Amino acid sequence: MSGQAIRYLILPGWQGSPADHWQSHWQRCLPNACRVEQLDWDYPQRQDWVDCLEQSIASEDRPTVIVAHSLGCITLTHWAAQAPASLVRRIRGALLVAPADVERADCPEALVNFAPIPRQPLPFPSLLVGSDNDPAATPLRALELARDWGSEAAILVGVGHINIKSGHYRWEQGFAYLYRLQNLIEQQARRCA
Repeated sequence: MSGQAIRYLILPGWQGSPADHWQSHWQRCLPNACRVEQLDWDYPQRQDWVDCLEQSIASEDRPTVIVAHSLGCITLTHWAAQAPASLVRRIRGALLVAPADVERADCPEALVNFAPIPRQPLPFPSLLVGSDNDPAATPLRALELARDWGSEAAILVGVGHINIKSGHYRWEQGFAYLYRLQNLIEQQARRCA
């Protein structure tokens, strides 16, 4: 991204991302990567998670790309819906992986306080990567969220929730989507120049 010192902010979902999760691998190998640490990974409270995300974004004025997974995607949309413009400007884009549909009928009780899901477009480029067999969101629901958020979408075949349980440890192929997001960011920057 034109030589800027981009910070990659890893935003895990419910129960965090343990050491063998792809988000932890990415944190170790991406330059300038750090993670949003939540107060309670097991019993998440929406406002607490949004506040922790805001504190992480505010902690550095460097341009930031967010890499969110599952409930982290929903946390980001809640933050973006109420964030101050000065902090929104720091976000160059977001990779939204396997967003959790917290409005679905079988949503775990611990996550329902994240509903309703904000439906307005995100104020930065985003790429949503979902799956045709994700138990946390159907492919149609993932596409609906992508449309509402103004995100480009990719629905992958047979990859589950794109987590350890579905066999995604390093998820090296996910870097192709990060690269695609970076291209979207650069395209928007050229349009706005």
